[in-house]
Amino acid sequence: MEVHPYLNFNGNCEEAFKFYEQHLGGKIEAIHTFAGSPMENQLPPDWRNKVMHVRMKIGTSVLMGSDAPGGRYQAPQGFSVSLNLKDTAEADRIYDALSANGNILMAIQPTFWAKRFAMFTDSFGIPWMINCE
Repeated sequence: MEVHPYLNFNGNCEEAFKFYEQHLGGKIEAIHTFAGSPMENQLPPDWRNKVMHVRMKIGTSVLMGSDAPGGRYQAPQGFSVSLNLKDTAEADRIYDALSANGNILMAIQPTFWAKRFAMFTDSFGIPWMINCE
């Protein structure tokens, strides 16, 4: 069994995943829009090119997502996507990139369990934790 986060966005999924791909060293393996799908005619024209499904590989992990159509979007709550790193410089770099223009709950810093730890919500509304042991 594998567990992969699946993130929902309010129309900016493609922008978010291209940002994550750039800053997390991932590779978008598949991106499908609502256009050409059975749902195409159930959506307003301005949503047809929004993301129905995206899959990105980051190391041995997978991050997936989509735009939530038809007023179904709800801001994420009750979870965080946790990034676990071994290199403090890389942890700092990723923190600086992902937390920019977001909401910082705990700035990256040493803790009693890790060389670096941070909690924040990025500019796309996704909650993250960075842990560097």
